Amino acid sequence: MSDRTDPHISVVIPLYNEAESLPELHERLAAVFHQAGWTYELIFINDGSRDNSQDILHELLSRDVNVRVISFRRNFGKSAALATGFRTVRGDFVITMDADLQDDPAEIPALIAKLEEGYDLVSGWKKKRHDPLSKTVPSKLFNRVTSLLSGIRLHDFNCGLKAYRREVVGEIPVYGVLHRFLPVLAFKLGYRITEIPVLHHPRKHGKTKFGASRFVNGFFDLLTVLFISDYNRAPLHLFGSIGLVFALLGFALNLYLSIGWLNGVWIGNRPLLFLGVLLMVVGIQFFSFGLIAEKIVNVSERDRVYAIREDSGVPRTTRSNDAGACRD
Repeated sequence: MSDRTDPHISVVIPLYNEAESLPELHERLAAVFHQAGWTYELIFINDGSRDNSQDILHELLSRDVNVRVISFRRNFGKSAALATGFRTVRGDFVITMDADLQDDPAEIPALIAKLEEGYDLVSGWKKKRHDPLSKTVPSKLFNRVTSLLSGIRLHDFNCGLKAYRREVVGEIPVYGVLHRFLPVLAFKLGYRITEIPVLHHPRKHGKTKFGASRFVNGFFDLLTVLFISDYNRAPLHLFGSIGLVFALLGFALNLYLSIGWLNGVWIGNRPLLFLGVLLMVVGIQFFSFGLIAEKIVNVSERDRVYAIREDSGVPRTTRSNDAGACRD
């Protein structure tokens, strides 16, 4: 059970070169929580900023006991910042948001209300975005592809404004650049996911920290998420299926050529012969990859801890006098 001094809500805010936005963001967050009457903590993760963000954060830290500052020695990325914040949160509910003032703190009560309905993760949906077409059009395509492949019907996977139950952030793995797919990771673990429309404001200060390459990288990240969530504990199902397809194609080609050879057709210089052999070898290699991966999983899964919704009742122990009583 959490300590009574723990805050009700933790807000994790990754930032990189957002000095101009920090004072206003802090003021608006404090106003929301004071009005709602919730205890809270604001965890600012300074991801190696090169402006005077650190000085601003120290000033906020000196004025507000609810502020906590964690600073990286260099820029490690948003996933690293979120992972660090998730390890330090103390609140029952966790909010994540960006520090550029495009996410509105006034949306936090609506997110919390949705969690209290029984959901485990509530994602914001920037229904009306104030971004250029160079960002909105690829983002819509990215969201549709992610929704189709993951099976989660969300409109906006990459919105920084999200709300979680504390047990969710303690369970989902966040590394590399997987922060875009936190709803997918949580969904694959069995948590209840939903979304609500949220306000999205134009950027007031600075410029975006993400380039066009994130959409290309996002596709590979999605494949990573689907692999570690769907095939992490049964990699042979994936590699074996691919290997089976290649092996069967190679076998079919070689069978066709063998029938021709039996009927007197010379096949020694046929390209199809080499293709058939190559496909069968590749198929066997995929099977081998799957078996090796299964061996690794078998070792690593022995101490795996699964996400448990409930563990009710007092465990019963068998004692010698109880056993004797049962025999009487």
